[in-house]
Amino acid sequence: MGKDRSGLFEPGVREYASRLEHYTRFELVELPEASGKKLKPGDAKTAEAEVILGRLKPQDWLVAMDERGKQLDSVELSRYLAKAQTGAKDLLFVIGGDEGLDESVRQAAHLTLSLSRMTLPHRLARLVLIEQIYRAFTIIKGEPYHK
Repeated sequence: MGKDRSGLFEPGVREYASRLEHYTRFELVELPEASGKKLKPGDAKTAEAEVILGRLKPQDWLVAMDERGKQLDSVELSRYLAKAQTGAKDLLFVIGGDEGLDESVRQAAHLTLSLSRMTLPHRLARLVLIEQIYRAFTIIKGEPYHK
């Protein structure tokens, strides 16, 4: 997923992760990069897909992050999260590597979601996503953060 060499994004991710603990169980999982291996274009994406799909449990709702996905506003995202909670589903939000997500991951996803039609650096996309998840929980609880 690349390193946050600037140091700009990780403090924000940690902050929102700690805030989310008030509302839900939250785990941030980063897949290791295929370090030292020279893979042909597409091979890294395929290998990443195998790991992602191998971790998926039948009751999980997979949300694939992709700029070609559906765009929701914050209230719509909160409704989606609330719906997932009623079924006691675990939501797995997946941001792909440098090559994006493999088609098999998008096909397995319950929802393909876009933060923007623009391409975002992975670390920035992660920060925006975690902030929006936090915002969605404040909307669900009727708390004032989202206004």
